[in-house]
Amino acid sequence: MAVYHLDRSTNFSHTMFLILGFPDLFDHRSLLIAPFLLVYVVILLANCLIMSRIWVEKALQSPMYMLISALFTVNVSCTTAIMPPFLISLATSVFRISLGSCLVQMFFIYLTVILESSVVVLMALDRYVAICKPLRYHDIMTTQFLLLLMMVCLLRGVLLVCPIVILVSKVQFCGSNIIRSFACENMVLLNLGCGDISKEQITGLYVRIFVSVCDGSLILISYMNILNTAMKIIRGPALNKALNTCSTHLIVAMLIYTCGFLSSIVYRIGDAIQINMQNLTSAIYFFFPAMVNPIIYGLRVKEIRICLLKVYGKRKVNIKGILRDSNIDSISS
Repeated sequence: MAVYHLDRSTNFSHTMFLILGFPDLFDHRSLLIAPFLLVYVVILLANCLIMSRIWVEKALQSPMYMLISALFTVNVSCTTAIMPPFLISLATSVFRISLGSCLVQMFFIYLTVILESSVVVLMALDRYVAICKPLRYHDIMTTQFLLLLMMVCLLRGVLLVCPIVILVSKVQFCGSNIIRSFACENMVLLNLGCGDISKEQITGLYVRIFVSVCDGSLILISYMNILNTAMKIIRGPALNKALNTCSTHLIVAMLIYTCGFLSSIVYRIGDAIQINMQNLTSAIYFFFPAMVNPIIYGLRVKEIRICLLKVYGKRKVNIKGILRDSNIDSISS
């Protein structure tokens, strides 16, 4: 395996890196192609399947389903930013990636991660308005307002990610140019740098804490108000429907934040955990929610489930009638 060395007496940093993926399994990397390719195909098919139905079925083109579609779009984008280069690295003896390409990949990975958290917050906002302000739901959650919120979330993501990428681009790399992971993550690249990298590490940590605390707090506040309102004014089947809709979103949110927290803890522990275990944790963080989210929504959201059965199960079901006859129109909006 070719390795690029840097003369420490010069001021030139690496321009090319080698992605190993799982270092201890390097000699058996071909065995990893099938499972990771299968994961990628499942993520693409499952997410795109539900997204296509949301886009085609007019009865599902409402704020709640638009946000579900946005979440799936982010999942597919994040996975696509990581998987193709990693699969190529598994299929070839040496996979070289330039510093510029590495930084671009890092930008899109962290941008989609922040966007994923932002979409989860918007979902909580949508449920809050639907349950706590049902008479004003259609006036507040308009398509234009939702698109504006998404643009604000996109801008926030760019503003948070750019400082991380810029700081990493200025790091002087020395010694090994081998990336002992399957993607160009912040901590992975910083570990290849020389000199004081505390500023870069702290910046990345602050961004993660800010996003997690800020978004997590908004979700928690939203659902405290939702639960309080639901218990006071909603009764019978309507209450069950409201709680079921909210519980689905909470399951997805908990899955995303739990995987992120676990990955962050493992990386901060560092050398105390084997590198392959660190990479496995990262893989779970990036790929598991993207693979499971469509299954959760497909099984737990009645309108999506029936729509899929209608099209792919050859059953004639009137989606508009189901939505119209719902006990709480705002919950199914």
